[in-house]
Amino acid sequence: MEPLEMAIAMEIDGKEFYHKASEKAGDSLGRDLFSRLAKEEDFHAAKASEIHDFLRRGENPLVIEESLDKGEKLRSIFAEARNEIALKREVAPDELEAIQVALDMEEKSRKFYEEQSGAALTDFERRFFGALKQEEREHYLSLIDYREYLIDPTGWFTKSEHISLDGG
Repeated sequence: MEPLEMAIAMEIDGKEFYHKASEKAGDSLGRDLFSRLAKEEDFHAAKASEIHDFLRRGENPLVIEESLDKGEKLRSIFAEARNEIALKREVAPDELEAIQVALDMEEKSRKFYEEQSGAALTDFERRFFGALKQEEREHYLSLIDYREYLIDPTGWFTKSEHISLDGG
């Protein structure tokens, strides 16, 4: 299987995982985060498929990596969550397990895209895989942020608001 076909399959798998995780999430932040990740994985699969189709026809793909949002929408989900934080909440072990699976999946994807960027035959493919690598890194960081929120909401809020306890 060629790299773009593997990317399409990985992104589709990611979309399905995040869709299921969004249905099982214990709060609106989790549902929003997993739902947004599902949409981003779907977008990545569509773009990889589009590039694959262009290259298969011997055409140059359109420049599209600028359309990847570099984690902006994910950061806005957390910004909104600060206003609705629940400082006490029971966290299902399944939810933390889902986050760990997602972290592993994002890291595996990031490494794959890093390898493909380095091995790409065209500058376009190198830039596209590089952009996907960065997107997967943003997904990973968002999942870390969500895990911290679940484990210690008060600490997460303090850190995200940059509140200092030393009077500064």
